Amino acid sequence: MFDPVSAARPASGPAPRLSRALLSPWSRLSLLVAVLLGAASTMLLFEPQRLLASGWPPELTGGAAAMVFGLAYGALTVAFVPRPLLNIAAGALFGAQTGLAAALAGTVLGAGVSFMLGRVLGQDALRTLLRGRLLTAADGVLSRHGFRSVLALRLFPGVPFAAANYCAATSRMGAPPFLLATGLGSIPNTAAYVIAGSEAASPTSPVFLAAMGFIVLSGLGGALVAWRRRHRLGRDMPKD
Repeated sequence: MFDPVSAARPASGPAPRLSRALLSPWSRLSLLVAVLLGAASTMLLFEPQRLLASGWPPELTGGAAAMVFGLAYGALTVAFVPRPLLNIAAGALFGAQTGLAAALAGTVLGAGVSFMLGRVLGQDALRTLLRGRLLTAADGVLSRHGFRSVLALRLFPGVPFAAANYCAATSRMGAPPFLLATGLGSIPNTAAYVIAGSEAASPTSPVFLAAMGFIVLSGLGGALVAWRRRHRLGRDMPKD
C-alpha cells in the first residue's frame, strides 16, 4: 500500500532545485560578496571622512550622539572604512572618554556583524579553498588557539581589521571568544587614536605626542608579531 522508497526520495522539480541552488555554499558566498560591495559603494558615496571637517549633526548631542556614532562606526567597519580614521573622529567629536566608549562599542559591533556574515554566508565555500599550506596552518591556529591569536592581532595590528574578521569566521573559532578577544585587544590601540583625535588641536602637547608614540610602537610591534607568526606558521605547515 505504501511506497517506502518514494518517501525517502528527495523532492524534484524546478522549485526544489532552485531552492537548493540558492542555498548552496557558492550562492551564499556570492551574496556575501554582493553585500560587501554594496556596503563599500555606500561608504564611498557617504564619505565618512567629512565628519572630521564638518562635525557631528547639531541635533544629536550627549549619549544619543555617542550611541548613533557607535552604530555608524560598526556599519562602516563592515564597509571596510579604516578604523584609525573612525577612532580619530570619535576623539575629535566626543573627547577621550566618551569617544573611547563609542569607538570600542562600534569595534565589537562591526567585528560581530562581519564574523556572522562570514560564518553564515561564506564559511562553507571558503573552507573548500583552504588547500594551501599557509592557509591550512592559519586555519588550524585560529581553530585551536582562537582567543589568543585574535587577542594578539588586536593588540599588535598588522592584519587589516575586516580581513581578520572574515579569516576568523572561516575558521572553527566560536563567536564569544572572538568578540571577547576583539574587545579586550582593541582597547590600547583604539585609546591611543581616540586620545590623539581629542588632542589634535594641540599637536605639540605631551598627551598627543605620547599617543602618537604608542601608535608607532604598536605598529612596529605588529610588524614583528606578523613576521614571527609567519615563520611559526611555516614550521607548522603540513609536509607533503
